[in-house]
Amino acid sequence: MPLAYWCVLIAALLPIVWVGYAKAGTKSDNRYPREEAEDLPPMKRRAYAAHQNAYEGFPFFAVAVIVAVTQHAPIGAVNWLAIVYIVLRIAHGLLYINNKPTPRSAAFALAWLVNIAIFVLPAFTSS
Repeated sequence: MPLAYWCVLIAALLPIVWVGYAKAGTKSDNRYPREEAEDLPPMKRRAYAAHQNAYEGFPFFAVAVIVAVTQHAPIGAVNWLAIVYIVLRIAHGLLYINNKPTPRSAAFALAWLVNIAIFVLPAFTSS
């Protein structure tokens, strides 16, 4: 199984890491988890936002990897780009939590560009 597929699994689990941090040490009523997020301290609220953003970014990454692999893009390039994506998404979450908006936006934009690169890679490589 390509390393890129393992990166898809990591990307799928990353939102749980961020929400776990957001809810750690707080009184939690799971009946109304979204309303409760508004009452979190600022750092925890940003972790909750990173959780939501990680879920929002996941489908494109998963599809890009699947398209690249099934369309016979060079697996080494797909694996490398998938790792770069994961590193950028972890950086994005940490920057989000630590209230660093400009580098956070840069990490988001770079991860998005990496996604595009993964998706279009088969079009620029020979089969």
